[in-house]
Amino acid sequence: MTDQAVGGGHLPSEAAEASATTAPGPRAAAPRQDGAAARPTVPATAAAPSTGQFAGRRRELKALHADIARAGLDTLSGRKGARSRVLLIAGRPGSGRTALAEELLKELAGDHPDGVLRASLTGPDGEPADTGRTARELLAALGAGAPAGAPEDELAERLREELTGRRALLFLDDAPGADQVEPLLPDAPDCLVVVVAQGPLTGIPDVRPCALGGLDSAAGVAVLARYAGPTRITVDPRTADGVVEECGGQPAALVLAGAWLSARPMSSVADLCQALHAVPLPPDLPTGARPLFRAFRLAYDALPPPAARILRLITLAPGGLVDAHIASALAGCSVATAVTTLGEFVALGLLRPAAAEDDEVPGARAPDAALYPPYRLPGCLHPLARELLTEHERPADVQLARARMLERTVRLLQSCRAMGEPADSPARQKTAGLPRPLRFGSREAAAHWLHSRRGALLDAARIAVADGELDTLDRRLMAALTRTLLAHQGAEAAAPDLYALHGLVLRVAERRGLPRERAAALLNLGDLDGQAGRTAQALTRYRGALEAARSVKDPVATGRALESLGGTYTELGDWQRAADWYGRALELRLARGESGDAARLHGRIGSALAHTGRWSEALKAWRAAVGTYRRLGEVAGQARATGEVARVQEYAGRPEDALRTCLEALDIARRAGDGRLEAALQLRIADTLDRLGDPAAAGLHRAVGERLLGDHSE
Repeated sequence: MTDQAVGGGHLPSEAAEASATTAPGPRAAAPRQDGAAARPTVPATAAAPSTGQFAGRRRELKALHADIARAGLDTLSGRKGARSRVLLIAGRPGSGRTALAEELLKELAGDHPDGVLRASLTGPDGEPADTGRTARELLAALGAGAPAGAPEDELAERLREELTGRRALLFLDDAPGADQVEPLLPDAPDCLVVVVAQGPLTGIPDVRPCALGGLDSAAGVAVLARYAGPTRITVDPRTADGVVEECGGQPAALVLAGAWLSARPMSSVADLCQALHAVPLPPDLPTGARPLFRAFRLAYDALPPPAARILRLITLAPGGLVDAHIASALAGCSVATAVTTLGEFVALGLLRPAAAEDDEVPGARAPDAALYPPYRLPGCLHPLARELLTEHERPADVQLARARMLERTVRLLQSCRAMGEPADSPARQKTAGLPRPLRFGSREAAAHWLHSRRGALLDAARIAVADGELDTLDRRLMAALTRTLLAHQGAEAAAPDLYALHGLVLRVAERRGLPRERAAALLNLGDLDGQAGRTAQALTRYRGALEAARSVKDPVATGRALESLGGTYTELGDWQRAADWYGRALELRLARGESGDAARLHGRIGSALAHTGRWSEALKAWRAAVGTYRRLGEVAGQARATGEVARVQEYAGRPEDALRTCLEALDIARRAGDGRLEAALQLRIADTLDRLGDPAAAGLHRAVGERLLGDHSE
């Protein structure tokens, strides 16, 4: 898991800040500056930040720099390496490995002007991050995109292409193994990859690990003093050395121990050492895991029962990101109580503030009732807290906590979406009746919340789908998230996230046997596949949607599927099949009396038939469109369809008929007030007159058309 607390020498909160990576997923490509350290005083809730310095690990830093400078295997063979060099920092969670990596990145940033890309390759529950998702997020950090639904191989290849020619640092934190690292390695010798993992990266050549043990005594005491204050450490230095030894020199354990002592001004360093030693250990706990276990249990056992329960439940937070909203919903307490408790956890070293993981959004820093600071449970502490959740919380209570959290998330999404609409819209007016903590003060604040919580919101949707008992709630969540993304990002920018969400809806629909939802999900996925150029996959989706829609006699989904099949065959240039599918859709529209849609489909059939050279049938279809638009009183549609009749007559070698029909369309366009169509028709008339041998008349019409085109160019 991602190291928290002090890493290899980062002083308490500084390391916490330094290792604040998105889990899983990358962060913005910019070198990080060390953050401030939270140093608890009495009381713990009054903790104030203090400036820390990197302590210890100088030998390891020197070794890493030397490893960069040494010749690689390719260089020794006389040729420049084709891939980036890989540095590995190996150590158990809590050893400060992430903070050491951040210190190294800070020292190397000047030699890599293209910045730092960060990604965590393990989620908060210990599962490997999806490589495709990680590659997509890294591409986004580089300002590059990829089609929605692109496969993992394509995304990884695009990432390698984007990094070619750059001098960038790629930091891959908490790597489970070589399989997650190898696809992301750039084919760019001027880039450098820094990997943090627990063990070796077997299979990746030319990698030498920098293995971390515990901090030396001096560095460990410095870490302890940062939290506990220097006085008690100074008066009893030998016992302080004993605490460092009891903590195995592990920075994460030292942070927790120092925070425990800070919250107890009447306790001595000897009391701390005795308390640590008195923590009972499970009989099967490995020796290396004992120091962190003792320090965590010491901190946890000192919590009041309500706070202890909150700590257990926040392990359920999506993406490992928790704020007062999430904590209050999980625990069923007030937001004010959650705010206070989370602050206390930070002071005790049990939580760390999440670093800014997004670009600055105008107005985002303005005070806003719905914006609470986010925190992360350190990765090395997550399994310990999760074990307590399993031990103390009944499954029914866990499920209820998840349901409360997802319900709160739905309400926040609805409020966020409303802020993307005009001020006088019903949705905006409805938000005025929400409790103050659920209201965003501005569109910018709502967009900032959505942007900064995006990864966690997508994880919330995955969690809801994974819990088969929450299918009603998860559909509400995904619907709210889809609409909110569209409201604030637009269809194109939101497409990759929407693809993932529609895939989740499809899973729920197939699991529960919901054909309507299955049809809708397949249609949406088909649309996105089609936009990405995956026409064969889109056809498969649309056929599946048609089957599902017909099984429940859903005419809306059936009609959309039929038209989508016609549109896909149009993209493929298979005009006969396109006309056939459009014809089936037309039959459905006519049977339902949907004349407007029928007129449009008549036109699509006419276009498809014209491409096959079946002029008489194409003319029949377009004339049917003209008649339908006339009956509906849609003059503009009638004008456009009449113009298309003229176009087909021209293609069929009947220029005189085409001229008469075009003049008729021009008259209708004037009545419709469609200046751009009128201009296009004037130019088409001019071309027809040229072919008929009347250049003078053609010139007059062309001049009028060009003038109209200029008048309506906006």
